[in-house]
Amino acid sequence: MIFAEVNRRGLGLLGCGKMGSALLEGWLRQGLALSAVWVAEPQPSDWLRGLAAKGLHLNEGFPAGLAIVLVAVKPQMMAAALPVLGPLGGGGTLFVSIAAGTPIRFYEGVLGVATPVVRAMPNTPAAVGRGITALTGNAAATEADLALAEAFLSAVGQTVRLEGEHQMDAVTAVSGSGPAYVFHLIEALAAAGEAEGLPPGMAMQLARATVSGAGELAQRAGEPASQLRINVTSPGGTTAAALAVLMDEGTGLPPLMRRAVHAAAERGRELGK
Repeated sequence: MIFAEVNRRGLGLLGCGKMGSALLEGWLRQGLALSAVWVAEPQPSDWLRGLAAKGLHLNEGFPAGLAIVLVAVKPQMMAAALPVLGPLGGGGTLFVSIAAGTPIRFYEGVLGVATPVVRAMPNTPAAVGRGITALTGNAAATEADLALAEAFLSAVGQTVRLEGEHQMDAVTAVSGSGPAYVFHLIEALAAAGEAEGLPPGMAMQLARATVSGAGELAQRAGEPASQLRINVTSPGGTTAAALAVLMDEGTGLPPLMRRAVHAAAERGRELGK
């Protein structure tokens, strides 16, 4: 069981907002013990407070010897928040960061270059076991460290290992921020349905089910997304009429998505400076 060692030694979460909570929820569902979790969060949610009443350690300070520390504070708060973890640096504890835009060198500067650091970018579908996390490690992170991080993060979805940290901003822009793009697609599709005469509640129900169902089909099907699109597009039909708009090379979805992903990646690079 992947949580055996972590349940014995403990796990720390520095910051537990939406993403940290999504991961924690998934891990608890997979067998992580509440009593093995230490959380430092200045503004804990009611959910976290409820878990603390059942055994989770909330704002009690981190004990020595934790197996893993997950760093999940906002990049803007990192400089003030991370130094408290200095005593855990040096090699005994694996640090896994999910903070967008914060490079590995920053952690090494605070914790020491001998500290194994894995930088990871998960996404919020981890809360329902359908996340995907990309990760890469520093020179001190051994294959065993990377394997542990992968095993731990795979408990809430898929994992991919990057060639290096230089790919992280692109990952952040695609899969890290990507769920928000999909949620906005649902909003826009429902609004378009309303504009064509559907009641708001029905339009939203149709949009939600269509996007989630298509996503599940794309996940399960052996065919590429392009072929799945072709499969539901009859020549001269209604889908083809809509795709003529969406696939326009100048004004359609491809150039719009390229601009959106580039903007997110650029913001990640700015945060890393």
